[in-house]
Amino acid sequence: MSARIFIVEDNPEVARLLNTVLRDFGFDTDVCRNAAELRQQLRVGKPDLCIIDLGLPDADGMDLVQELQRRHDCGLLILTGRAYLGDRVMGLELGADDYVTKPFEPRELVARVRSILRRRSGGSGHMPLDERRPAEAHFSGWIFHPDTNTLRGSDQQEWTLSSGEAKLLCTFLQRPNRILAREQICGDPDLSPLDRSIDVRISRLRRKLEVDAQNPKLIRTVYGAGYLFASEVTWA
Repeated sequence: MSARIFIVEDNPEVARLLNTVLRDFGFDTDVCRNAAELRQQLRVGKPDLCIIDLGLPDADGMDLVQELQRRHDCGLLILTGRAYLGDRVMGLELGADDYVTKPFEPRELVARVRSILRRRSGGSGHMPLDERRPAEAHFSGWIFHPDTNTLRGSDQQEWTLSSGEAKLLCTFLQRPNRILAREQICGDPDLSPLDRSIDVRISRLRRKLEVDAQNPKLIRTVYGAGYLFASEVTWA
């Protein structure tokens, strides 16, 4: 079945372009002109990915991204005219999988959409190094389920990670107790090369995994070298 994409865009020309391009590449699309239409559409259907414009007439796009990340299990791509670094970092912090600024190249956007969907469908990044499909990874009192991107602690608290967070965590889980240079992490074809995106995702993971995110013991920064995931990991 084709992946279903909700386009949340109030500019008719941009919405029409997105709708046409994505349908030409085989995606099933629905266009919502504002946040209210999106919420109504979510009552009757579940998207695989939402493309969100930040400049909506009835809601702040950042608030909508946060709402979707918290309540719905779907990929999130921000498409906006806001090119400020602060907005880019905030969007990724709130759970977006990618951030694209207007004007955009349609074929590049399709490639980014495919990358998000590939990660969420359980692509190669969700496999341990011995290529067996894992049921779950156990580490430091946590259990990670790569099939659903869910992370559960010993206190039964559960998080649903964004596909970008899950991909990064899998990278660490596959290479525990080894220093990974930023180039090794950023060089993964399924991780966005956007400036600071890796740092943002590491920060988000630390807030979930660490007792004190300001003094991390699990995801450690090795200054001048990269990052080290300091835990034994068991795949079961």
